[in-house]
Amino acid sequence: MAGQIRHADAAALAQAVRILSEGGLVAVPTETVYGLAADATDGAAVAGIYAAKGRPSFNPLIAHVDGLDMAHRLARLDPLAERLAARFWPGPMTLVLPLADGSPVHPLVTAGLKTVALRMPRGVMADVITQFGRPLAAPSANRSGRVSPTRAAHVARSLGAGVPLILDSGPTDVGLESTILKPMGDHIALLRPGGLPAEEVEAALGLPVVVADGPDIEAPGQLQSHYAPAGAVRLNARQVEPGEHLIAFGPTALPGQDRAAGIVNLSPAGDLREAAAQLFSALTALDDPRIDRIAVAPIPQTGLGRAINDRLRRAAAPR
Repeated sequence: MAGQIRHADAAALAQAVRILSEGGLVAVPTETVYGLAADATDGAAVAGIYAAKGRPSFNPLIAHVDGLDMAHRLARLDPLAERLAARFWPGPMTLVLPLADGSPVHPLVTAGLKTVALRMPRGVMADVITQFGRPLAAPSANRSGRVSPTRAAHVARSLGAGVPLILDSGPTDVGLESTILKPMGDHIALLRPGGLPAEEVEAALGLPVVVADGPDIEAPGQLQSHYAPAGAVRLNARQVEPGEHLIAFGPTALPGQDRAAGIVNLSPAGDLREAAAQLFSALTALDDPRIDRIAVAPIPQTGLGRAINDRLRRAAAPR
C-alpha cells in the first residue's frame, strides 16, 4: 500500500509539518528530485530514513535549509562558501562545510563527521522548512540503489507505505541530484557531479573545480573508511573483560558486565531504530585517549542492525 499523495497546497504542507514534528517522514519535491525528509535534529527521525530506504550503511545525509540564517546556525561558511552560496543558492548545489559550534544537526546526519552537507532548495521543500522551523535531512525518496524519483508516483512505487505522506508538485525541474562541492580556499573540490555544471561554477567564481578522489571525502556516498574512537574496538563480545568499556544493546547483561569500566547502552529496550540514533554519540563519548579497550555487544544483523554493524566494523578496522 502506497503512502498518501497530496497536491502540495497549504493544507498538505500543514499536514507535512505535523508529521515532521512528530518524528515522522514526508516525501517532498525539490527542484532536483523528490526527497525523503525528516527532522535533521532528531536522531530517531533520521534513523527512520535509513529504515525506509533500506540504506546499507550510515552515509552522510544532506541537511536542507531555508536561508543563510539557518545555514549559519548549522555550519561555518568561509568567504569562498559565502560566495558560492550567494551565487548558487537556492539551487542544485550542496556545500560540505565544517560544523558550527553548537550545531543542532544530529550526528546521524553527518555520520559522526565534523562536517555537514548543506543545501538551500527552491520551491515546496523550502516552504516546508520555513514552516517547520528546523533543517530537514533528505536523501532521494527511493529504496537504496533504485532510480531517484522525479515524480510523486515514483516515490509511491519505490517506498510504498514506508512514507505516510507524499507532497506532489509535478515533475521536478532539474531531474538530477545536487552537485556537491567543498570549498578549499584556492579551489573547489567536486565531490559529486549533479544538476549544477562544474564549468558554470568555474566561470562564475574564477576558481578551478577539481574532482576529489582522496580517502577523506565527507559527502553522501563517499564515506570515510572508518570513524573510530581512540581505543581498540572488539565486536560481538559475549562477555566483558575487566577494564573494558562496553557498548551494550538490549536489556540483558553480558557476563562480566559488572566489571566494565563504563557502559553506554545503545537501546536498553533492544530497539534498532533507537540504537541507530545513539550510535555516533556513543562512539564520540568513548573517543578518549584514556579509554584503550571497548567491547561491543552483539547487534542483530537485521533491518537497521546491518547498517549499525557496518559502521561498527569500520570503527574496529585496523588503523
